[in-house]
Amino acid sequence: MGLLKQLFNFYINSSLHVALAVVSLTYITILDYDISVDSTILMFVLFSSVTGYNFVKYYGLAKFHHRSLANWLRYIQVFSLLCFLFMCYYVFWLPLEKILFISVLAMLTFLYAIPFLPKRFFLDNKHNLRSIGGLKIYLIALVWTGVTVYFPFVGTNYSFDSDLILTGIQRYVLIIVLMLPFEIRDLRYDSLKLSTIPQKIGVRQTKQVGVFLLVVFFLLELFKKEFVFYGVLALFIVTLVTLLLLIFAKVEQGKYYSGFWVEGLPIFWLALILLFR
Repeated sequence: MGLLKQLFNFYINSSLHVALAVVSLTYITILDYDISVDSTILMFVLFSSVTGYNFVKYYGLAKFHHRSLANWLRYIQVFSLLCFLFMCYYVFWLPLEKILFISVLAMLTFLYAIPFLPKRFFLDNKHNLRSIGGLKIYLIALVWTGVTVYFPFVGTNYSFDSDLILTGIQRYVLIIVLMLPFEIRDLRYDSLKLSTIPQKIGVRQTKQVGVFLLVVFFLLELFKKEFVFYGVLALFIVTLVTLLLLIFAKVEQGKYYSGFWVEGLPIFWLALILLFR
């Protein structure tokens, strides 16, 4: 049991779980619009997600504690390096349009963690996009939406229509909602200067905002020109489960409540679609 727990913790802490969530949302888009793509896209999204998330999460630790890194962090460093190498391999198989598009999102991720502007632009001494009050949740939602909705279409002959725009709005809204349990959990640790949603309006009002956004998320599906019953059913179930996880989110939550259950909702959504198809 000890080994299994260590492997599970590595699965979570190495960002493999969140990377599979990103891949799941990307694959949902591919299935919804019947895009003809090969596995290169999904493999690139997988390895780039692990690389990007671990860079953001562990850049500070690796920078300031390089000589005294715990074994678990060293393993994650090695794993991240391997994922980076695989990402570099798969990027050579992408068309130029996709490379340019993903480069913009990669730059946003890079600036999210790396100091790059003078102190007067920021609220603390980190000097990165992450430290700008209130920006974090919206920046993450923007990057996720770009990767999981629009990235598969870049370089294809598919013309952007109203359905695709609505899907982008839906995905952006969903990611914001999925971030709320994390922000509620992190109330104990986040600097007040970050101006997260729970810090500004409180936990109860944050949940109310999340409920409203989930209603918007589901209703937008009804405005699309084309949708299938099993897709709407899967969407309804995911909306309901997300609602429950949001309602029961609290500051003193279990270790895996947000990091596994909430973050795993996209994987659950994909499983439902594959089951109902």
